[in-house]
Amino acid sequence: MFKQEAYDAPVTEGESYDVTIEDIAREGDGVARIDGFVIFVPGTKVGDSVKIKVEKVMRRFAIAAVED
Repeated sequence: MFKQEAYDAPVTEGESYDVTIEDIAREGDGVARIDGFVIFVPGTKVGDSVKIKVEKVMRRFAIAAVED
Protein backbone atom coordinates (compact mmCIF):
# COMPACT_ATOMS: atom_id res chain seq x y z
CA MET A 1 0.00 0.00 0.00
CA PHE A 2 2.70 2.49 1.01
CA LYS A 3 5.99 2.38 -0.75
CA GLN A 4 9.00 2.50 1.54
CA GLU A 5 11.56 4.94 0.20
CA ALA A 6 15.24 4.17 0.21
CA TYR A 7 17.26 6.99 1.72
CA ASP A 8 20.75 7.86 0.58
CA ALA A 9 21.91 8.28 4.16
CA PRO A 10 25.55 7.42 4.90
CA VAL A 11 24.44 5.64 8.11
CA THR A 12 22.38 2.51 8.74
CA GLU A 13 19.94 1.74 11.56
CA GLY A 14 21.51 -0.56 14.13
CA GLU A 15 25.09 0.21 13.08
CA SER A 16 27.73 1.81 15.32
CA TYR A 17 29.93 4.78 14.44
CA ASP A 18 32.62 6.87 16.14
CA VAL A 19 31.70 10.57 15.99
CA THR A 20 32.56 13.92 17.53
CA ILE A 21 29.73 16.20 18.64
CA GLU A 22 30.04 19.43 16.65
CA ASP A 23 27.01 21.45 17.76
CA ILE A 24 23.95 21.52 20.01
CA ALA A 25 20.42 21.51 18.58
CA ARG A 26 17.68 23.83 19.85
CA GLU A 27 16.24 20.99 21.93
CA GLY A 28 19.64 20.40 23.57
CA ASP A 29 20.67 17.24 21.70
CA GLY A 30 24.23 16.94 20.49
CA VAL A 31 24.73 17.13 16.73
CA ALA A 32 27.27 15.01 14.87
CA ARG A 33 27.74 14.70 11.12
CA ILE A 34 28.89 11.87 8.90
CA ASP A 35 29.52 12.97 5.30
CA GLY A 36 27.43 16.06 6.08
CA PHE A 37 24.46 13.97 7.26
CA VAL A 38 23.09 15.20 10.60
CA ILE A 39 22.82 12.80 13.54
CA PHE A 40 21.15 13.90 16.78
CA VAL A 41 22.71 12.36 19.89
CA PRO A 42 20.88 13.15 23.17
CA GLY A 43 22.94 13.52 26.34
CA THR A 44 26.11 14.80 24.68
CA LYS A 45 27.90 18.13 24.48
CA VAL A 46 30.14 19.89 21.95
CA GLY A 47 33.56 18.26 21.76
CA ASP A 48 32.48 14.84 23.03
CA SER A 49 34.02 11.95 21.06
CA VAL A 50 31.58 9.07 21.40
CA LYS A 51 30.62 5.74 19.89
CA ILE A 52 26.97 5.86 18.82
CA LYS A 53 24.40 3.33 17.68
CA VAL A 54 21.93 4.64 15.10
CA GLU A 55 18.35 4.07 16.25
CA LYS A 56 16.37 5.72 13.46
CA VAL A 57 17.21 7.08 10.01
CA MET A 58 14.99 9.72 8.43
CA ARG A 59 15.28 11.52 5.09
CA ARG A 60 17.38 14.43 6.39
CA PHE A 61 18.75 13.24 9.74
CA ALA A 62 19.22 10.29 12.07
CA ILE A 63 18.77 9.75 15.79
CA ALA A 64 21.37 7.81 17.73
CA ALA A 65 22.27 6.85 21.28
CA VAL A 66 25.67 6.71 22.95
CA GLU A 67 26.86 3.13 23.35
CA ASP A 68 28.11 2.01 26.75
